[in-house]
Amino acid sequence: MKQRIYYLLMVTIFLFGCVESENKSEKEIEIKSSYLDYSNSEDQFTGGIKMIPITTPKGTFNVYTKRVGNNPKMRVLLLHGGPGGTHEEFDCFDGYLPNTEIEYIYYDQLDSYYSDKPNDSTLWTTEHFVEEVEQVRKALNLNKDNFYLLGQSWGGILAMEYALKYQDNLKGLIISNMMASAPAYGKYAMEVLGPQLKPEIFKEIMDLEANNEFDNPRYTELLMNNYYTEHVLRMPLDKWPKSVNLLFEHLNPNIYVFMQGHSEFGMTQNASLKNWDVTDRLKTITVPTLVIGATYDTMDPKHMEWMSNEVQNGRFLLCKNGSHLSQYDDQKTYFNGLIQFIKDVDKGTFK
Repeated sequence: MKQRIYYLLMVTIFLFGCVESENKSEKEIEIKSSYLDYSNSEDQFTGGIKMIPITTPKGTFNVYTKRVGNNPKMRVLLLHGGPGGTHEEFDCFDGYLPNTEIEYIYYDQLDSYYSDKPNDSTLWTTEHFVEEVEQVRKALNLNKDNFYLLGQSWGGILAMEYALKYQDNLKGLIISNMMASAPAYGKYAMEVLGPQLKPEIFKEIMDLEANNEFDNPRYTELLMNNYYTEHVLRMPLDKWPKSVNLLFEHLNPNIYVFMQGHSEFGMTQNASLKNWDVTDRLKTITVPTLVIGATYDTMDPKHMEWMSNEVQNGRFLLCKNGSHLSQYDDQKTYFNGLIQFIKDVDKGTFK
């Protein structure tokens, strides 16, 4: 009988202990997961997705955004490359930023895959896209107390242009893998990177370009197997992550060719960005700025280091093993530097 009572007592203690432990565990989970708590927010129904109406001279169109996390002090809007690329190039941010509780927002610019596509070239200007970013900022309630703008490649051009007009709205600026001059980018590609290829390969590429054979499968083959795997993403093509492949699959060729041109050796022919250059205006940027370059980038890392010294409050991050998509091929360097910058600015310790 005593043994039975003792047994029942022990079972009761164990059960209450489990309930208490379970309740404590629930509280701990609730505290730890508040970063990903979408309750009482208008985008809970869509999992953070918000289609934002953009007013243009040609009508109102919607652009795609998706918020990840909640942090009223550190919010990063991501500007993809291209032009005409997609937010998919930033998918790897999911592997790093949530653990730091930095909020970030995916965004497809107008005429990119997940957004509306009016396909109107009069809207394909830096002036339009700067105003588009400003409308997105207002719709997402981003402000100088929390707003970090990160632009990669063409997104870097857009980020610089935005800062030159609206830097008072920013807490921090990140220019990733982009030079401040299209002519300097073309010169670096033609005089430095091109000659690093095997002479016969480079000659064949140049011959195809001279004959405007950009749609020739051989042209794509030469670039992908010789140039892209050296300077865009330093991995064998069959190892490229799905997100990068989707980026290329979803790229809008119309806006890309109109603004960037066909060639990967600079902005050529009638590309609207061919003469873009803000090198003499960088000194007017006062907001804390991180410039990210990579040793094997399509962009000159020395030029990007110069940019970090030209702005009034800059820092340079070199991804020694990286290329144009250094968020993939030198991930730890990229994200350690990015996260450190954001947190330093947030704490007021950035120098």
